Amino acid sequence: MGKWQEMTKEELETEYSPSRWSPRLDKDAVIEAHMKAITEGTLNAQAFTQTLLNVPYGSSEGEKLDVYLPKKHVETFPLVLYIHGGYWQSLSKEVSGFAACPLVNQGIAFAAVGYDVAPKGQLEVMVEQVRHSVAFAVQQYTGISGVYLLGHSAGAHLAAMILSTDWAKFGVEPNIKGAFLVSGIYDLEPIIHTYVNDLLHMSRAVAQENSPLWCVTKVNDKKACRVLIAIAQHDPPEFHRQSQEYCQVLRTAGWKVSLLDLAGTDHFDVIEKLSQENYLLTQFVKFIL
Repeated sequence: MGKWQEMTKEELETEYSPSRWSPRLDKDAVIEAHMKAITEGTLNAQAFTQTLLNVPYGSSEGEKLDVYLPKKHVETFPLVLYIHGGYWQSLSKEVSGFAACPLVNQGIAFAAVGYDVAPKGQLEVMVEQVRHSVAFAVQQYTGISGVYLLGHSAGAHLAAMILSTDWAKFGVEPNIKGAFLVSGIYDLEPIIHTYVNDLLHMSRAVAQENSPLWCVTKVNDKKACRVLIAIAQHDPPEFHRQSQEYCQVLRTAGWKVSLLDLAGTDHFDVIEKLSQENYLLTQFVKFIL
């Protein structure tokens, strides 16, 4: 029996409420500050980069990309696909361009992925949507030299699920060179027993089938994809446990994986600070790219 299975519902809900763990602000204020930071950061990125907004990658209303391109035209370029968090039920690509500037300034294309959040979207559909966005991007933009996934919180879960995709059914084999998974959830089963599932209505079977921890495929040493699992110092203990367990499972399966604990950050500013050139995680991302 795992530790989470011994917790009461109240304890689980505390563990899976990252806003309660920030030392900076109370739980409501930290979410409000986060919304302000990512909204302003996205508006700033749109002012200083060349953008292609609302590019449809599928037929659903949510299946759109916001693409941020380097102003200087280059033949080939890396593409970073950012998948937003929000517990699969809030936020959007419209406030997810905040990390674009430091990357675009280096000749890297950045795309914020939209998907249908709950209650409209079901979790297994969201997983298929983000997979489809990768397939679309590599078919649409032939100059991509490599795809790098960047996901935060629920978005880190979705990015991790992309790593277990059977690409044959998409008719494409994207060159995924790296994945940056920030403050993610990799085992969905504990979520079933919290308020988070009130809108998701996940069954245990859906949770298990869509948990990256249980979908890891074995790879050989020649696999080019590198995975960086990052966690905020002030993320809840359950988020730390999940990150450590997922890292270990990937490593055992032969993946090139690193675990980075970012001091002095909480669940929210750990990703907000990607708008800053000198932020440690920004430097890590640019180094791997």
